[in-house]
Amino acid sequence: MRARVVPVLLIDDGGLVKSVEFGKYNYIGDPMNAIRLYNEMEVDELVILDISASKKNRAPDFEMIEELASNAFMPLGYGGGISSIDDIKKLFYSGVEKVIINNQLLSNKSFIKEAAKLHGKQSIVGSVDIKKNFFGSYKVYDHVKNKTLDIDYVDFVKDLEGLGIGELFVNDVLNDGKMKGYDIKLIDRLHDSVSIPVVFCGGAGKLADIKKAIDSGAHAAAAGSIFIYKSK
Repeated sequence: MRARVVPVLLIDDGGLVKSVEFGKYNYIGDPMNAIRLYNEMEVDELVILDISASKKNRAPDFEMIEELASNAFMPLGYGGGISSIDDIKKLFYSGVEKVIINNQLLSNKSFIKEAAKLHGKQSIVGSVDIKKNFFGSYKVYDHVKNKTLDIDYVDFVKDLEGLGIGELFVNDVLNDGKMKGYDIKLIDRLHDSVSIPVVFCGGAGKLADIKKAIDSGAHAAAAGSIFIYKSK
């Protein structure tokens, strides 16, 4: 399988933002401008995450998603506010090729099993936020409640693989927006824990960081800041 580099766009109330450690949001502008930029860069794949949808108990903005998808020349993955099978169907109709599910994994794991069964595991991505705690242990993080959970991430991702997801999208909370390099130890452990492809996000500051992540076992290196800030 060819390694991939996946740009990530964070959407907050319709605008493009960048975050640091899942907070300290910096407004960037219109996400459509970023879509045009990535069209010119001829990227292979793009991920769009609506970071406020689940927090506000809001469904995906299907009108916005359809507009972004219709202007994108690459396959799109989307996550944010997904709470029903009907949401997933509407996203596929809107032009999304991969649906990224995060918050529902913490409360309704049977949902992702049903989604994978209905739409095929290749279309369903399980998204897990991981945060290193004070004692240096990696734990699952709940971005909606803004708290670290007492859940071991290895057991969690193995469980998700068993439910039928086709891919894992991992966000490293403490490295988000830092641009100081990926947590290679975490990538190594994830690579050894599951057999499905792992997309790793959080920490890319230069192209060498991306290469190191892929060399360490990430099937794809996802990044936002390096593309948004260094393209200006």
